[in-house]
Amino acid sequence: MTVTRKTRLAAAALAVALTVVAGCGSGDAQSSSGSDAPTRVFAADNGEIKIPVKPKRVIATGYAVPALLEAKAPLVGISTWKRGLPMMTTEDRKKYDELPKVAGEQAAETNYEAIAQADPDLIVIGVPKPVLADIDVKRLQEIAPVVAIGPSVPSAWRELSRKQSDAAGALAGFDAARQEYEVKAKQLADKYKAVLPQLKLGHVGAYGEVAKGNFQREFKDSWGTNVAQDIGANYFGQVKVKGGGSKDVSEYPSIEELPTAFAQADAITYSVKPDGSVPPAVKYVLDSPLWKELPAVKAGKTFAFRYTEAATYRAAMKTLDAVDQAFAPLLKK
Repeated sequence: MTVTRKTRLAAAALAVALTVVAGCGSGDAQSSSGSDAPTRVFAADNGEIKIPVKPKRVIATGYAVPALLEAKAPLVGISTWKRGLPMMTTEDRKKYDELPKVAGEQAAETNYEAIAQADPDLIVIGVPKPVLADIDVKRLQEIAPVVAIGPSVPSAWRELSRKQSDAAGALAGFDAARQEYEVKAKQLADKYKAVLPQLKLGHVGAYGEVAKGNFQREFKDSWGTNVAQDIGANYFGQVKVKGGGSKDVSEYPSIEELPTAFAQADAITYSVKPDGSVPPAVKYVLDSPLWKELPAVKAGKTFAFRYTEAATYRAAMKTLDAVDQAFAPLLKK
């Protein structure tokens, strides 16, 4: 009896010891899919990161939110993404509303405790590189592998959203949306090929600062222009001094420079809100006496674009519809 009791006690002690050892080894960002799940090395803005081949519980922030919603990634938490709400499908909006919000609109509004409670096996941060400084990436890495995949110039959403979907193991959903977009863009390019490519276009963006007396001029590959380019729109000129990111494709001249900026424009496009209303920065330009004297304005060649903040293929489908609607008068003889 004594030997048997000692044996049982020894076995129990060994089990406790093994549990403690296993617990000590679990602090190294173990994923919910298990430490033996297949992994791969993924090139991200924050380096070469080992991630699960097939993530099962994904956190998305910033620009990764709409991309991974559309790609049907296995999301368990997201940041808010208010600017994209008007462009979401009913299905994506429903999913967006249901998912726990683990961060706000700004990178600094990251709730690390909420992310930990979501028990992710992958965290996809979709913010520009400079904004990464506002996030405690090391703290997140203690929860799960972190890949930072953020935007550069606005038109880069195409490659950006693909890379985010790839990291989350959701390329099938991404490819379907991209194919649908490309088919539609080609159809519209054919529709306008006789009238659109020949025009020299300028664009007034929505981020001018009225208080400073400036307006935003967007060139090719910017928010208001890049989707229209896919159907043949030709935006002339370039920024005087490249400032990195969106400042490589847009600038902020004073309102007095309006005649100089658009004197050569055959037509001018401008950004409006999703509901068609004119944002203050654009209204400032349209109300200016200088605007009314521009050749394109006098010729009646001005066109309002809705949904200019599309950052995914499905959202950009709405932008294509809006651009088509805006340019329709060009086809009237």
